[in-house]
Amino acid sequence: MSAPPIKELTVMLVDNEPARAAIVEQAMIDSGYRVIRRLDNTKNLTEAVTESQPDMVIIDIESPDRDVLENMSRLTQNNPRPIVMFAEEDDSHHVAAAIRAGVSAYVVDGVKSGSVKAILQVAIARFREFHALRSELESVKSQLEDRKLIDKAKGLIMKHQKCDEPAAYQALRKLAMDRSQRMTDVARNIISVMELMEVQSEPK
Repeated sequence: MSAPPIKELTVMLVDNEPARAAIVEQAMIDSGYRVIRRLDNTKNLTEAVTESQPDMVIIDIESPDRDVLENMSRLTQNNPRPIVMFAEEDDSHHVAAAIRAGVSAYVVDGVKSGSVKAILQVAIARFREFHALRSELESVKSQLEDRKLIDKAKGLIMKHQKCDEPAAYQALRKLAMDRSQRMTDVARNIISVMELMEVQSEPK
């Protein structure tokens, strides 16, 4: 049984100089990538990526200005992709700003066909590692927030029902099972109701 064919990775190229863009595109093709769309600037980058769904974005530019950085940040927030930037500016401030905006690889030496494939592979690996780490951190943050909600709901149950923590937890758990809801959702409802009761019981 033959192995399934390797998926050809697609690229969106952003370059405002046609001659330079043609060189970059040929370097992509020589490295096994397919340029599916070319843009002159990053103005509508997020919309273009949403429409064309490239595997990665290549930006070839003299120096990333504020508009370019803002458009890359918007893409990273809404439809993240590995971004490789080929630039002439090697100032550390520009490099740091580009990385913060979502660039996976910032290359100053220019496009060299012999090194393009390695650069793009590193960018993809960094992108995947970063987003795996971010997903893990978001999961931990969500778990901590859930724990805070449950602890607060338990505290309110203990206060109003005059019971200990295990009994409050069992009451919360039973409510969740009876309603077929997540404990955090039940905890959120309990907090809303009991805090409202406390406000209403305050002396006028």
